[in-house]
Amino acid sequence: MVALPDVVVTRIDLSARIDEALAVQALAFGLTPEEVEVRRHIVHRHLLQPGARALGALTADDRLVGFVYGMPNSRTHWWSTVVEPYLRRTDSDTWLDDSFVITELHVLPVFQGHGIGRSLITTLTDGAEEPRSILSAIDRESPARRLYRDLGYQDLARRVHFPSAASPYAVMGAPLPLPRAR
Repeated sequence: MVALPDVVVTRIDLSARIDEALAVQALAFGLTPEEVEVRRHIVHRHLLQPGARALGALTADDRLVGFVYGMPNSRTHWWSTVVEPYLRRTDSDTWLDDSFVITELHVLPVFQGHGIGRSLITTLTDGAEEPRSILSAIDRESPARRLYRDLGYQDLARRVHFPSAASPYAVMGAPLPLPRAR
């Protein structure tokens, strides 16, 4: 096992570090250059939402190796309009109200499995005024889904289809605050 450099989780200006963040997301999520460009505009638009915040995982030499961002949810957000019918089918659509949504959470693959994702999401949600958090994740077993379950997230809806996404997603929700590392 290779020793990793120390990483600090701190607030970042995601707009100023968008290229670095999208490079992390592209590697962690397997995005094409075209998908990265689409996401650039989406991230900038999200960051204009009231209450949007971002954290980064930075090495001592200021290298971004992971990031998370989110915001108070609104039923008028595009994401909410897509997931709402799926949540209604499971009688879970009230989760769209008074929730903090984790919009993106990504860590470079070589840095995964070391608690960085956990630190990013728990630190971000600690600052939320909402009593619960929601997110979506690809609907298959993965380290991300295991992390979310370990943090108290439960499936609210499965096989959620987003336009242009190849794989179905699960919508998950958890009460806040999230539990700490075991």
